[in-house]
Amino acid sequence: MEALNFPSYPLRIKNRENKLLVFDVIRKKYVHLLPEEWVRQHCIHFLLSDLGYPGGRMLVEREITVAGLHKRVDLAVCDAEGQVRVLVECKAPGVTITQATFDQIARYNIQTNADYLMVTNGLTHFYCQMDHEAGAYHFLKKLPDAAELFQGNPRKS
Repeated sequence: MEALNFPSYPLRIKNRENKLLVFDVIRKKYVHLLPEEWVRQHCIHFLLSDLGYPGGRMLVEREITVAGLHKRVDLAVCDAEGQVRVLVECKAPGVTITQATFDQIARYNIQTNADYLMVTNGLTHFYCQMDHEAGAYHFLKKLPDAAELFQGNPRKS
């Protein structure tokens, strides 16, 4: 698999019936190692190891309904009450991140109402903080770490 713009993490990979699988530490099972999954697994480890987000508060490939359509959120980080605080959209490394990618995560966020968004193809990462009152997002240099996210300013209702 392609080298990504993440630190190196000890991913558990195995080959079964000529298919590569990677162990997802959140879902606690092996999943097919496709390019987007390669990015998702690195992102999971980045959130766990580098930002200190608790694995027990992460949701991976959860279904949501947006405008009557069933969609799947790549990755979300919730607070203790189960409210999504960070929403992540992962693309394969060969997929260019465009305005359409931001439109996609913004549509998902209508349902999840996250405070922070991350869009990544493993090579380029974008971080945003939502301004729900203005219906806009502001780009950040990084996401808050767990202490900032969970003990910082309480979520506004």
